[in-house]
Amino acid sequence: MTIVIPHTDIRALGWVAQLPPGLRPYALLMRLDRPIGSWLLFLPALWAFALAAPDLRTGLWLALLFGLGSVVMRGAGCVVNDLWDRDLDRQVTRTAGRPLASGAVRPRQALAFLGLLLAIGLGILLQLNTLCWLLGVVSLVPVALYPLAKRVTDFPQAVLGLTFSWGAPMGYAAATGRLDAPGLLLYAAAFLWILGYDTIYAHQDREDDALVGVRSTARRFGEKTRPFLIACYAGAVALLLAAGLAAGLGLAFFAAMLAPAALLAWQIGRLDIHDPALCLKLFQRNREVGLLVGLAFLLGRA
Repeated sequence: MTIVIPHTDIRALGWVAQLPPGLRPYALLMRLDRPIGSWLLFLPALWAFALAAPDLRTGLWLALLFGLGSVVMRGAGCVVNDLWDRDLDRQVTRTAGRPLASGAVRPRQALAFLGLLLAIGLGILLQLNTLCWLLGVVSLVPVALYPLAKRVTDFPQAVLGLTFSWGAPMGYAAATGRLDAPGLLLYAAAFLWILGYDTIYAHQDREDDALVGVRSTARRFGEKTRPFLIACYAGAVALLLAAGLAAGLGLAFFAAMLAPAALLAWQIGRLDIHDPALCLKLFQRNREVGLLVGLAFLLGRA
């Protein structure tokens, strides 16, 4: 007899299991067991520092601030999302074990925890310039709207794209004190990249989402996902190249961009929308894509 283990991306083992019992649900609520989300939130900012930081010391300091901020604000976004979705999450195999859906954390406790995370995020934001303050406040709008978008549009991934790519213009503003063509091109590139990889991620829940009425680009495109990904990823690469051109980078940047472009093409080729575990693995490979893009920007400035 074959036992089928329900697909989930919750990782309650490892270092999370070593935390005091009272802290574990909050670590899981923040998705600290799955740091890939913090990486993906941070990487567009890393691109900005690699492209525009005036010197190594400034770049490293901003990377430290934005790295910590990415963990905290990704955690805050997860709390907001799970407060909205706790009833739906109970009906979806992958998310039924989340702390709010399972009852391990109560909504009132989650709101208090959210306040703590936002206070930490504010402390980090105040270390930056006034343009970043404005951008940081504006970023809260798509964060709050993303859970609602899943109920009213087939393109909630676009709202997530607006949110997760925010590190590009904000990081560029932190590094330069302004927001001009290279920073805006980075933002547009990151948006298309996220629209693509989150569509892959959404295929994990496609069937459950159809049952509970959650909408997504995965449901919208279905078997036609591959052409959609080609458009998203090709557009992202083109915009990254345009950002490098606008910033006056050298030929090494354009040569180095072959590596992330090839990894994106590999994702498209390997995609099987009927294999949730594979979809998760392909989604996770975008950390390497983002790091390779950052390396390309650094090489282009050398």
